[in-house]
Amino acid sequence: MKLSLDENITSYQIQRIDSNGITVNNKVYSQNIIVMPNKIVDWNATSFTNFQVSDFQQICDLQPELVLLGTGDISIFPDTELLVPLIEAKIGLEIMNTIAACHTYTLLRSEGRKVAAALLL
Repeated sequence: MKLSLDENITSYQIQRIDSNGITVNNKVYSQNIIVMPNKIVDWNATSFTNFQVSDFQQICDLQPELVLLGTGDISIFPDTELLVPLIEAKIGLEIMNTIAACHTYTLLRSEGRKVAAALLL
């Protein structure tokens, strides 16, 4: 799936997601990542079935106002106890499949929101 390219190179833009990975600013990432408008980091989460509280603490430490959790091909809700860092920090969370999370990130980033897309491949 191809997403439209915004020529503003001062921020991280998700351009494409396919079987090879997620393309951000013309670089393909084949591992789980967290994308924010001003940074991109490797996400320590290994898979949905192995989520740890520390995976969500890593997101919380980035201080987004909203997290888009892309859970792979389908939307799967993690256990509430794993989300404690986000709940305590009062950071919003939306859970969706990874393609939808990429689309939503692109929209919210264009609005200037401090959004984090935590993406599982």
